[in-house]
Amino acid sequence: MALQRHRETLAKTNLAALFAADGQRFENFSIRIDGLLADYSKNRVTAETIALLLKLAKACDVEGWRDRMFAGDKINASEQRAVLHTALRRPATDSVMLDGEDAMPFIHKVLNDMKVFSDAVRGGAWKGFTGKQITSVIHIGIGGSVLGPQLVCEALGNERGKKIPVRFVSNIDGADMAGALESADPHSTLFIVASKTFTTQETIANAQTARQWLISHLKDEKAVARHFVALSTNEKAVADFGIAPEATFPFRDWVGGRYSLWSAIGLPVCLAFGFGTFRALLDGAHAMDRHFCEAPPERNIPLLLGLIGVWHRNFFGAQSYAVLPYSQNLERLPVWLQQVDMESNGKTVDRDGKPVTYDTGPVVFGGAGTNGQHTFYQLLHQGSSFIPCDFIGFAATPANVPGHHRMLLANLLAQPQALMAGRPLAESGNDPQRAFSGNRPSTTLLFERLDAWHLGLLLALYEHKIFVQGIIWNINSFDQWGVELGKVLANDILEKGKGGTPDASTAGLQSYLRAHAAGSI
Repeated sequence: MALQRHRETLAKTNLAALFAADGQRFENFSIRIDGLLADYSKNRVTAETIALLLKLAKACDVEGWRDRMFAGDKINASEQRAVLHTALRRPATDSVMLDGEDAMPFIHKVLNDMKVFSDAVRGGAWKGFTGKQITSVIHIGIGGSVLGPQLVCEALGNERGKKIPVRFVSNIDGADMAGALESADPHSTLFIVASKTFTTQETIANAQTARQWLISHLKDEKAVARHFVALSTNEKAVADFGIAPEATFPFRDWVGGRYSLWSAIGLPVCLAFGFGTFRALLDGAHAMDRHFCEAPPERNIPLLLGLIGVWHRNFFGAQSYAVLPYSQNLERLPVWLQQVDMESNGKTVDRDGKPVTYDTGPVVFGGAGTNGQHTFYQLLHQGSSFIPCDFIGFAATPANVPGHHRMLLANLLAQPQALMAGRPLAESGNDPQRAFSGNRPSTTLLFERLDAWHLGLLLALYEHKIFVQGIIWNINSFDQWGVELGKVLANDILEKGKGGTPDASTAGLQSYLRAHAAGSI
């Protein structure tokens, strides 16, 4: 295979030597679009590498699959569903047909309802049961129904203007809900329950606890209708819970959980900052959608970064890669990406159900710089593993603390340089402990500023990069059957109680729990 032969040649090449040999390397291996500079010059690639990878993309019909996704074809074959999170970001004048129906009117009706409701809450027209204005929100969900809106709310924490604080609860561990309720005021707190089916075990258990807490304080079940909102399609279950129809916001089954931020699941963003901020987030993501669809392959950022990820994973054996945002507000970006990437491409069978014979999705980890430099960067620089890195930075900061941003950006620029250059033994006092090889790859993404529009641009970029890799690996990136078995077994253990378990280890663990805490399984 041409790529394998090319890899054997390039494995002997040093990144510093590539820069020394090509004075235009940065210009040749970086792309600028509105609001973003993507620099992939510090990866072990040449013009021949890119040309071969683009041939691979063409052979796998990445562009064809992309067009099918945007058109509403049911590319999630195992569930016979379309994959239309991108439609949630499109203008109302567009048309996306699915099963003979245009999806856009439904999408924009929900968006309009979200605007009306969030304006009413923020403006004081929607008050709590006792007439007090809503001053805080507790969002209850799990997985994609929490990770996306939580990331955005924290990322935009320095936005100017009126902000309503949002607390997120996802874990079934009672400590999570207890912590949220500890400082909550029942008269002025609004709860959002995010569950498409309104049956998700963890979410509904937490929601019922919150409901009981509210009624215990306000002494009337009618209070639920003024203090609870549902993001769900199960109208009957929502009504039985006591939530009003005007406080219920639906979304379709063509919105996967990890892609649901752009749907009604984004309501916490509207409540926290206003609908205009959420609209800007959608618009930034739509700008990346257009770039992904319209840019030529050799200048297409998600396509190229996806291909470089395949290059690292399948030809250099990278088992993981690090995502390193130089922004404290983006501390949760690696956590969000863990779901979007690892739940999408953590597969061992292809789209036809046949076992794959090659590596697929890598392990994703990371953290905010500069904190990471004092925790796990040692492994990146001198560890025995080959770990590509993505560095993410912003030219301007919303945090007005003199001198800090300049130091942050200096560190952002220094780390990929150090990974590439290393420190030769001769420059380390001939001390092998202080020397390191360098020649370690990284990509740097620089955005003009951290605001809703640029954040949407960033998140959609990663969504499309992951999509590209799934197509190259011939897997379905839009199901997640691997998470189902644990749910089934957990329910089985709960239902059987003391009736036994299927293996000796689990039975022994249960016995320990029963011996040390009353009410254990």
